[in-house]
Amino acid sequence: MGGELPLTGRTVAVPEARQLDVLASLLEKRGATVLRCPLVSIVDAADERPVVDWIRRLIEAPPDLLILYTGEGVRRLAAFAGRAGLERQFTDALSRSRKLTRGPKPRQALRGLGLAPDIEAPAPTTDGIIAALSELALEGARVGVQLYGTEPNEQLLDYLADRRATVDCVAPYEYASAADDEQVVDLISRMSRGDVDAIAFTSKSQLDRLRKLASRRGLGTALAEGLRRTRVAAVGPVVADELEGAGIRVDAMPAESFHMKPLADSLVRLFGGDG
Repeated sequence: MGGELPLTGRTVAVPEARQLDVLASLLEKRGATVLRCPLVSIVDAADERPVVDWIRRLIEAPPDLLILYTGEGVRRLAAFAGRAGLERQFTDALSRSRKLTRGPKPRQALRGLGLAPDIEAPAPTTDGIIAALSELALEGARVGVQLYGTEPNEQLLDYLADRRATVDCVAPYEYASAADDEQVVDLISRMSRGDVDAIAFTSKSQLDRLRKLASRRGLGTALAEGLRRTRVAAVGPVVADELEGAGIRVDAMPAESFHMKPLADSLVRLFGGDG
């Protein structure tokens, strides 16, 4: 048994869309059986014209400050620029803008472009961004904002308006709850029977989808029982806070570096491995 992989015999549910294959592969390499259940799909903005127009404005006059919420947003903006034949100009404009990132994922996406943030929010939240902005002179500044999905962030936009900044927002992607309902129902059923050892959450939207579908299908009790019987892992403190706020126990979370490999390692430690 000495050569047995640390998650052999464990079944782990992965409700992830953007990086499902990355996390699933990491877990499978550690011996786990992975239940892939993409709870949230992310797609390009339905209308590419406003996104490309925003990129052109960025290129023509790089803003004084660029707020980047997500790695997904950075990557999709780069892809839009590439399809429009503006990849080099886009990267150059980014390099000439002061960049504020919300957390590790936009920082990693910038690194993929050969760039780095100039300012990092002290916490990966809107409050964290506002705390970073409080140290800056913003009156009259031109500020670009990459939105999280398509919903305007009223808290941030109101703050920037109060600080008399001029804001230009872009929404390069949107969420689509396109996962098959029956696949999600099957996951809830398996969890409630005790057939799933752990479930790994990487975003609040995954929990929202589970709870909404359970409510719609009359499976609220089954989901609650499943989450009691199943070990719950969170990719980082923001997701953990959401889970705990919903009354869900969090059993595993990386101590730092909140992305896929540390999440997989935290599950290994949870089940008695060395990570």
